[in-house]
Amino acid sequence: MPGRDGMGPMGPGQGFGRGGGRGRMGGDKAGAGPNGECVCTKCGTRAPHVAGMPCNAQQCPRCGARMTRA
Repeated sequence: MPGRDGMGPMGPGQGFGRGGGRGRMGGDKAGAGPNGECVCTKCGTRAPHVAGMPCNAQQCPRCGARMTRA
């Protein structure tokens, strides 16, 4: 270990060790929690997010299209 800090050849903040990743499932909105809204991809209607059900599994109450997380 070059600096004898246990981080290996890359050092802190680089690669995949100690916080170098992007979080669960690799995105900002992934695992966004139970609160928030879903928005229709077709007409823009907003609906409350249902805990335990992904927004893309919900249908728009107005036009029936799939929704996405707001």
